[in-house]
Amino acid sequence: MIVFDKLWLTLKNKDISQYKLIKEYGISTGQLDRLRKNANVNTYTLNQLCKILNCKLSDIAEFIPEKK
Repeated sequence: MIVFDKLWLTLKNKDISQYKLIKEYGISTGQLDRLRKNANVNTYTLNQLCKILNCKLSDIAEFIPEKK
Protein backbone atom coordinates (compact mmCIF):
# COMPACT_ATOMS: atom_id res chain seq x y z
CA MET A 1 0.00 0.00 0.00
CA ILE A 2 1.28 3.45 -0.88
CA VAL A 3 0.91 6.03 1.87
CA PHE A 4 1.47 9.77 1.72
CA ASP A 5 2.40 10.45 5.35
CA LYS A 6 5.73 11.90 4.25
CA LEU A 7 3.95 14.49 2.10
CA TRP A 8 2.55 16.29 5.12
CA LEU A 9 5.98 16.38 6.79
CA THR A 10 7.62 17.67 3.62
CA LEU A 11 4.95 20.36 3.26
CA LYS A 12 5.57 21.46 6.83
CA ASN A 13 9.37 21.47 6.36
CA LYS A 14 9.02 23.55 3.17
CA ASP A 15 6.51 25.87 4.87
CA ILE A 16 3.83 25.26 2.23
CA SER A 17 0.24 24.90 3.39
CA GLN A 18 -2.53 22.91 1.79
CA TYR A 19 -4.27 26.24 1.19
CA LYS A 20 -1.24 27.46 -0.75
CA LEU A 21 -1.21 24.25 -2.82
CA ILE A 22 -4.81 24.93 -3.79
CA LYS A 23 -4.72 28.69 -4.35
CA GLU A 24 -1.22 29.25 -5.74
CA TYR A 25 -0.37 25.94 -7.39
CA GLY A 26 -3.76 24.71 -8.59
CA ILE A 27 -3.80 21.37 -6.77
CA SER A 28 -7.45 20.38 -6.44
CA THR A 29 -9.15 19.79 -3.12
CA GLY A 30 -10.21 16.38 -4.45
CA GLN A 31 -6.61 15.35 -5.04
CA LEU A 32 -5.62 16.53 -1.55
CA ASP A 33 -8.52 14.57 -0.09
CA ARG A 34 -7.36 11.41 -1.90
CA LEU A 35 -3.81 11.99 -0.63
CA ARG A 36 -5.10 12.39 2.95
CA LYS A 37 -7.00 9.10 2.61
CA ASN A 38 -4.05 7.31 0.94
CA ALA A 39 -6.34 6.67 -2.03
CA ASN A 40 -5.45 6.51 -5.71
CA VAL A 41 -3.86 9.62 -7.18
CA ASN A 42 -2.50 10.06 -10.66
CA THR A 43 1.16 10.38 -11.53
CA TYR A 44 0.58 13.88 -12.91
CA THR A 45 -0.37 15.07 -9.41
CA LEU A 46 2.64 13.35 -7.85
CA ASN A 47 4.89 14.91 -10.47
CA GLN A 48 3.41 18.37 -9.80
CA LEU A 49 3.91 17.98 -6.05
CA CYS A 50 7.54 16.97 -6.56
CA LYS A 51 8.08 20.04 -8.76
CA ILE A 52 6.37 22.38 -6.29
CA LEU A 53 8.26 20.97 -3.31
CA ASN A 54 11.52 20.44 -5.24
CA CYS A 55 11.77 16.94 -3.85
CA LYS A 56 11.91 13.27 -4.80
CA LEU A 57 8.89 10.99 -4.91
CA SER A 58 10.31 9.18 -1.87
CA ASP A 59 9.96 12.46 0.07
CA ILE A 60 6.19 12.38 -0.31
CA ALA A 61 5.19 8.75 -0.77
CA GLU A 62 6.16 5.41 0.71
CA PHE A 63 5.27 1.82 -0.10
CA ILE A 64 4.33 -0.28 2.90
CA PRO A 65 3.79 -3.98 2.18
CA GLU A 66 0.46 -5.31 3.37
CA LYS A 67 0.65 -8.02 6.01
CA LYS A 68 -0.70 -11.37 4.96
